[in-house]
Amino acid sequence: MSDLLARHRAVLPNWLALNYNEPIEIVSGKGNRVIDADGKSYLDFFAGILTNMIGYDVPEVREAVERQLATGVVHTSTVYLLRGQIELAEKIARVSGIPDAKVFFTNSGTEANETALLLATYARKSDQVLAMRQSYHGRSFGAISVTANRSWKNNSLSPLNVHFLHGADRHLTQFKGLSDADYIKACVDDLRHVLATSVSNDVAALIAEPIQGVGGFTMAPDGLFAAYKEVLDEQGILFISDEVQTGWGRTGGSFFGIGDHGVTPDMMTFAKGLGNGFAVGGVVARGDLMDAPHAVGLSTFGGNPIAMAAANATLDYVLDHDLQANAARTGEIIISGLKAAAQRLSVVKDVRGKGLMFAVELESPAQAGRFMELTKRAGLLAGKGGLYGTAIRMAPPLTLSVDEATEGLGIIVTALETIDAEAAAQ
Repeated sequence: MSDLLARHRAVLPNWLALNYNEPIEIVSGKGNRVIDADGKSYLDFFAGILTNMIGYDVPEVREAVERQLATGVVHTSTVYLLRGQIELAEKIARVSGIPDAKVFFTNSGTEANETALLLATYARKSDQVLAMRQSYHGRSFGAISVTANRSWKNNSLSPLNVHFLHGADRHLTQFKGLSDADYIKACVDDLRHVLATSVSNDVAALIAEPIQGVGGFTMAPDGLFAAYKEVLDEQGILFISDEVQTGWGRTGGSFFGIGDHGVTPDMMTFAKGLGNGFAVGGVVARGDLMDAPHAVGLSTFGGNPIAMAAANATLDYVLDHDLQANAARTGEIIISGLKAAAQRLSVVKDVRGKGLMFAVELESPAQAGRFMELTKRAGLLAGKGGLYGTAIRMAPPLTLSVDEATEGLGIIVTALETIDAEAAAQ
């Protein structure tokens, strides 16, 4: 065991997850590659859990942060006017598609989801919330309560009265073999049944990820949330789209993941990639919802000048370079290649994803662990997830080139071939 790993384990929580049998320390990065403390280079297909959205050492982001540092002002708090915060809020309100939108900045996706849940329960004067099975919305008290993945829930207590819906669980016996249309119909029937049997009046909101992150990039078929929203609108129930992982063009088909469903939510939460590694999150919501709470509020660190400099530069870069189109183009190379390979690999149970957000479902957690070690050895970083710990989830920076997509695909397929051969030999 390395000295750094021993020190980590001595002073940090046991539940703080580390990838790999021999965890690595990343000491430098350029473009879409990083280098560890031993000098080994990796093509990064996990991007700091979808956070280094436009790669490493990006001049536009670095220079924006350096300009702010040069002013001597790293922090003032939201009790003063913050030009960068205002400029970023204007951009996000514009691209959100939400009418009369307003934005509140936080430091993380967890905090963003807490804020959205506060706004919804305040507006509806109800603690009743709908969420999706297999979901993950953060690690705080309220966010855990709307998370439906036992591996990530430490507490059965909740500040909310939560009911979980179907929508990303087509592997279940009752849904196997259904077409998209029939599955959507079954899910909508279940939603109506929940509203008729399990709740009282005035449900606050449905919170949902367009593609479930920790859930292993499982997703509802396009159109499900439009069908859900028709039912929600009948009762005035709000819809919160958790775009912490799916925002900013990553899915290729739309700038926010919910766009593939043809829906404009009442609120969207965001974080991760927007700061390209700097801590930033937030909520964009209808102005009437955002303005409604009567108590005074602020965020000490949310919207701080450094994070706003990085986020403004990152969002400008995404828009100026049309990285949504690049995600669609390079993601298609990888996903189509993986689906083709899966036809001859018995250990691959599913290939799924959109744009630069894709996953491979294997037979067992042991195979997922083996994949991680094989791809690490070959110079590629990936992530694990899924309800049963059997999914490999990957989400490279949106700046991934065609050559890098092809290179990464080759490493992935080679690892899968090795695991398939090992399984056949057992």
